[in-house]
Parts: sequence; C-alpha cells; structure tokens
Amino acid sequence: MEITEEQIGNLVEAFYAKVRIDPEIGPIFNAIVSDWPHHLSLLKDFWSTVLLTSGRYKGDPAMRHIGLGLDPEHFERWLTLFSETTKEIFPAETADWILSKAQRIGRNFQDAAAYVRGTNDPFASSTDS
Repeated sequence: MEITEEQIGNLVEAFYAKVRIDPEIGPIFNAIVSDWPHHLSLLKDFWSTVLLTSGRYKGDPAMRHIGLGLDPEHFERWLTLFSETTKEIFPAETADWILSKAQRIGRNFQDAAAYVRGTNDPFASSTDS
C-alpha cells in the first residue's frame, strides 16, 4: 500500500471543497475557518503525519475541535464525505485503511470532548454536565 504526499494533498483539497459547499456542515466550517489556504496546509501536514508518519503536524487537533458545536450528525456527515472522497482517490484497500484511521481519530475527538466536559457522553453540552 503506497500513499504519496500528492495523493494526500488531493484528498484534502477535494474533501474540503465538498465540505465548504455542504449544506449541513459547510456553514460550521466556513464560519470558523477564516483562511482556507492556511487551514488546508495544516490539514495536509496532519494527514501526512497520520498516514505517512512524517511528523510534519504539530498540535492537538482534538482540543481545537472541542467547543465548536459539533454533534454526532455533523461527525457522521463529515465521515460520509471523507469516505466518499477517499474512495474516489485511493484503491479500495488503501481507502479502507485510511477510513479506519479517520474513524479512530473521530472517536478520540469524542472521548476528549467527554473528558473535558466531565461526562461519559461525548456529545453532551457543557451546560448538561
């Protein structure tokens, strides 16, 4: 299974092009991201680190996503679009491997949100705890 930086770049660009126009999650991302070229560069570094262990990304993405108002439906929509885009760019076996990584990252984000909120429910609002 070979993954290139170019493929990662294509994945990030194509995926976030879909996200930006998506009626469900597009408004959330567009309201938060003020500099898309910079954000896409960070995301390419992130996915390069995840998929190629390049070490280019430095940061704590889980903490950056807590408090953005994302709920389970938003994550499911994100994952649906990510899955669709990944399958357009990569062979099936590679796409499945990447999607398993994305699902694990999503679970980690949800667990981090639950921890910060002091609840076992990763989607409970901070006013619920």
